[in-house]
Amino acid sequence: MLSCQAEIAAKECLVVTRQQRQGQGFLLTANSYDRQGQACIQLWLASDQGPIRLEVNDQQPVFFILSSELSEALEVIGKKLSKHQPLELKTFQHQPVSALYFSSIDDHFNAAQQLKQAGLSCFENDIKLHERFLTERFCYGSMLFTGQQSNDPRYPALQQAKIKSAQYTPQLSVLSLDIECSEKGQLYSIGLYSDNYQRVLMIGPEQAADTPITWLANEYALLKQLEVEFQNLDPDIIIGWNVINFDFRLLVKRAALHGLKLAIGREQATARWRERHDNPHIGFISIPGRVVVDGIDSLKSATYHFDSFSLENVAQQLLNRGKLVDEVHDRMAEINHNFAHNKPQLAAYNLEDCKLVLDIFKHTQILEYLCLRSQLTGLMLDRSGGSVAAFTNVYLPKLHRAGYVAPNLTHDFVADSPGGFVMSSKPGLYKNVLVLDFKSLYPSIIRTFKIDPLGLIEGLAKPDNAIEGFRGGIFSRDKHFLPDIINQLWLQRDQAKANKDKARSQAIKILMNSFYGVLGSTGCRFHDPRLASSITMRGHQLMQQTADWITEQGHEVIYGDTDSTFVWLKQSLSNDEVNAIGQQLAEGINLFWQQKLANEMQLESHLEIEFETHFSRFLMPTIRGSETGSKKRYAGLTAQNQLVIKGLETVRSDWSELAKIFQTGLLDRLFSDQDPRQFVLDTVAKLLAGEYDQQLIYRKRLRRKLDEYVKNVPPQVRAARLADQHNQALGKPLQYQNKGSIAYLMTINGPEPITNTTSQLDYQHYLDKQLQPIADAILPFINLDFEQITGAQLGLF
Repeated sequence: MLSCQAEIAAKECLVVTRQQRQGQGFLLTANSYDRQGQACIQLWLASDQGPIRLEVNDQQPVFFILSSELSEALEVIGKKLSKHQPLELKTFQHQPVSALYFSSIDDHFNAAQQLKQAGLSCFENDIKLHERFLTERFCYGSMLFTGQQSNDPRYPALQQAKIKSAQYTPQLSVLSLDIECSEKGQLYSIGLYSDNYQRVLMIGPEQAADTPITWLANEYALLKQLEVEFQNLDPDIIIGWNVINFDFRLLVKRAALHGLKLAIGREQATARWRERHDNPHIGFISIPGRVVVDGIDSLKSATYHFDSFSLENVAQQLLNRGKLVDEVHDRMAEINHNFAHNKPQLAAYNLEDCKLVLDIFKHTQILEYLCLRSQLTGLMLDRSGGSVAAFTNVYLPKLHRAGYVAPNLTHDFVADSPGGFVMSSKPGLYKNVLVLDFKSLYPSIIRTFKIDPLGLIEGLAKPDNAIEGFRGGIFSRDKHFLPDIINQLWLQRDQAKANKDKARSQAIKILMNSFYGVLGSTGCRFHDPRLASSITMRGHQLMQQTADWITEQGHEVIYGDTDSTFVWLKQSLSNDEVNAIGQQLAEGINLFWQQKLANEMQLESHLEIEFETHFSRFLMPTIRGSETGSKKRYAGLTAQNQLVIKGLETVRSDWSELAKIFQTGLLDRLFSDQDPRQFVLDTVAKLLAGEYDQQLIYRKRLRRKLDEYVKNVPPQVRAARLADQHNQALGKPLQYQNKGSIAYLMTINGPEPITNTTSQLDYQHYLDKQLQPIADAILPFINLDFEQITGAQLGLF
């Protein structure tokens, strides 16, 4: 059966002749375009023999229409069509479809637009030619290739290329890049750093320096030298920090000012910048044969979290070292000064930034993670986010082979799925609290209850023996893909854990956990509230019935959140006794669900709960100003004396360092049964004496442009406006007009930036807004009151 192309991978011939070459490679860039009215696909791969370019000229763009509308469609599009063909495929509404093939991508696009304007349905017309070519052959990242080789000695090009899936681990060459410039975007220098090459390209007359520098006469010469460096170094991957939306955006812009094309791609191809239509400050860089990977986006995609993703902060957190310029002070002024008076110092700073980025990539193994993600899902290395695209890449070719085309995006659904289960907590100070976690709850629900887009369609068509879901969802017991996909990923993750392969384990975990979010997203073509609801509402049911079972065993459940259940044992027990009870509870719950699902639904349970943590002491606070228990906020001391804090001020970036010091100190004393009163008094006394002035700084992000704050003007905005007024008075550039982060202090005259604080600090503010709220959330559990403890001191103040 033909699906999306005239041939599929299983029917492609990979026989090698004398004129052909074959090998394995890893996909760097993929593109499809029209050449002389014919669609072409270009793939750049990294291989053991170096970079190689594949050219594919025998694939035609295709989309699908209802067979019942074929005659009308042919009248609308006229001569644009190359051919049409009825298929053994159908829509989710079980309507037969036909395929329309086109010679060019332009014809394909224009025809789809015409049909939509005529009120006719098009299916999968938004899938790019090269994406369909890759996914229909299950080529995710790695592939086997063959084709007729050209005579180019440096970059072999294979014509009439064929590919099929393979397992290949690439050895990628990586170059870290960072630019320095004026506040107006005039280039000063470009740093380049790899394991075996370090250099700074600097505008200015030659002078002695410890840093390797190539001196250039002007900006034009700087950009031309960058082209030379790229051709000589020939990197597969270029990395940096905000490297796409700052460094490359500016490089392309400055090159255009000089009439340069910035030929830094392979075969001296031009770098191309595209802006997002909804945000001109964010865009995409395309460099044929090379991939640009941004450090910030990559770490976020791997679920790293930092208070700030500035290079300084992330480097300090991960590497225990930072930049060569103090970030708190006027970095721009120092860069301008060094370019004018100390270029070797600027070069050292520039190169160190490059090295920091490279070391962060090595420390986190982020490129290894991105390669594995690509091999699992087909996402390109430079793709940030992309959960929906990953799901589509994996699911769509399987769906075609099951006889269906994918539905189009729709926003017609009114009802949507509820969020994860969160039960009302029972506030209190406890001893011996256990945490039992369902292992990958949502993926295990999908596996157990066969939740799947195809399974839903087949279940609705044949409901007699189907599995009942929620909100009208009914799922086939035997026709589905997602449960099997997850099962395979689960086995791979277990193997990765056994091999201590953290990068692979993390990549698989993120992929599995993304499936629920994808099915619940209206941005996914497979979105259906019955799918997502059958996951989350089943989770609610599992959590509630698990809590009931635990209660029947004589224990008390004090809190539950998504996949975690908090159990109070109500007894004085040794650590070994507690651990034994935790293991018994986990084994009992797993057996309970195995038997229940087998007896009532004839299903094999893939649910697995684990005894995760034993808190020897545990605090569940109330909602501030209420007696109701809070949610997603608690603190506990593990049996290994590790303090764990979730959702409280200590782990929130918008509270001062003093608040974090105070809260941690109170919790330490609370959990060790020490009287905290003297600690409270000492903290207040030191605050009033000015000993904590450096710990009173607020750091907050400006979510909008400054002039957009009109009615509601929060403290950080007031501080930012003062900072820019001060900069303007000194003839310095404005820093905070277009978002950003600001550090400020609260003074008796209101918020003032730390760069020019002139007023006395408002200690009463910090007492009222930082110390007292924290104390009021903790001290009542041991019958103490902040105002009573500090009454005399505050009276003096």
